[in-house]
Amino acid sequence: MTLLQKILGAAAACALSAGAALANPGLVIDMGGKFDKSFNEAAWNGAERWKRETGGSYRDIEMQDEAQREQFVRRMAEAGSNPIVVLGFQNMATLEVVAPDYPETTFALIDGVVDLPNVRSIIFAEHEGSYLVGMLAALASKTGTVGFVGGMDVPLIRKFACGYAQGVKAVNPDARIIANFTGSTPAAWNDPVRGGEIAKSQISQGADVVYAAAGGTGIGVLQAAADAGVYSIGVDSNQNHLHPGSVLTSMLKRVDNATYEVFMAGPAVETGIVVMGLANGGVDYALDEHNAALISAEMQAAVDAAKAEIIAGTRMVHDYMSDDTCPALTF
Repeated sequence: MTLLQKILGAAAACALSAGAALANPGLVIDMGGKFDKSFNEAAWNGAERWKRETGGSYRDIEMQDEAQREQFVRRMAEAGSNPIVVLGFQNMATLEVVAPDYPETTFALIDGVVDLPNVRSIIFAEHEGSYLVGMLAALASKTGTVGFVGGMDVPLIRKFACGYAQGVKAVNPDARIIANFTGSTPAAWNDPVRGGEIAKSQISQGADVVYAAAGGTGIGVLQAAADAGVYSIGVDSNQNHLHPGSVLTSMLKRVDNATYEVFMAGPAVETGIVVMGLANGGVDYALDEHNAALISAEMQAAVDAAKAEIIAGTRMVHDYMSDDTCPALTF
């Protein structure tokens, strides 16, 4: 063998080794679409970040209806993707059925818990981040009335609403909170027209800050608030840039980081339950050039102090999902 052949052989071996080490991940996107500017898009952004940094590639697939849940996850596993990030609490039942059939594949479920050895269950402390934006809502409100528009009426979204209400009441115990949901089916995540209608109704009742936790439906809420000259609050992704000067802040839910971390770890990613909250950067409120003029130094100081207390455990925020009650809001 010549020296050149040896060099070329070594290079090929290194390339194969690198290729073998690089994950071949997949992303199963839930109802509402990849570019919902909220939950799904946050996950896609995390996958794209991994792609840019590693030069790797991944598969993604978007669910269009309920019948595709099990079919699409199986399709991804059969194609050899590993690990596979699956979005949405409604896929808990999907993975309970599918994951045991692919024991060599690691799945990561975002927003739900599945107790299986090859599933990483990632949940967020949405009530903590929602508490902070609730404080900002109360601090910014001139009417003392604020709104909440949820997507599908499920315990997870009530968890957002409850945290928000607690933050509002911490600043103004006499505040009025109007809470509505878009619907009771997955279509509630992708109905911006309906979201806008609900926001307009709340605004007509005096709400001058409206928080949307409704996926793609929230885009209509933010638009309605901007049109009415009142504040909105975005969710999941940083939505401040959508209506600069109108979006007071966004409750960040770092689905992007969760997806990125799974892709980076590869098939050997640790399974079990992972909780992402204020303490580990899983949730937060957004402050940038698009809303800096809306949040005074005093407002920021108050919210940051509360944030530190929540992390330290000296300020407690009730989690609606712990017992289906909310001390600051009646559903």
